[in-house]
Amino acid sequence: MAASAVAGRPITGRTVLAIFLAFFGVVFTANFFLVRAALDSFGGVETDSSYKAGLDFKNDEIAAAAQAARHWEVDAHVDRGAFRLKALSAEGQPLAGLELSAVLHHPSNRRLDAVIATTPTGTGAWSGTVEAGPGQWDLVIELTRDGERLFRSVNRVVLK
Repeated sequence: MAASAVAGRPITGRTVLAIFLAFFGVVFTANFFLVRAALDSFGGVETDSSYKAGLDFKNDEIAAAAQAARHWEVDAHVDRGAFRLKALSAEGQPLAGLELSAVLHHPSNRRLDAVIATTPTGTGAWSGTVEAGPGQWDLVIELTRDGERLFRSVNRVVLK
């Protein structure tokens, strides 16, 4: 005896079609919700234009070499909502006339990036408050003078 005769109902074309449609209906529904969740949680691209970033690479390389030649010592601390930075020249003197930009970049979601509001606390020294949640962040520090970037640093920090 055939298996379908034992069950009592024969397998027809309609039964196979219903099973087929139910299977792919479940797959398409799951894909719909997974794609929707992925698009809703996507924080954006790292670079707006990879072509422009490639063209800027040589300038970044030159700026990095000039930064290394200055031998500046920049010491930054981020802990419990507080930010402190001290910048010294190669001779150990505080650096004057600089503007500081400090940003916490989230490694996987740019929508969570947080700008650190800083105020000078003396020559070559700044402090500020950090409004970012716990976890791993990239601390991006830039020191500029008259619109020219003289120092840039990107460091991974862990906030608790």
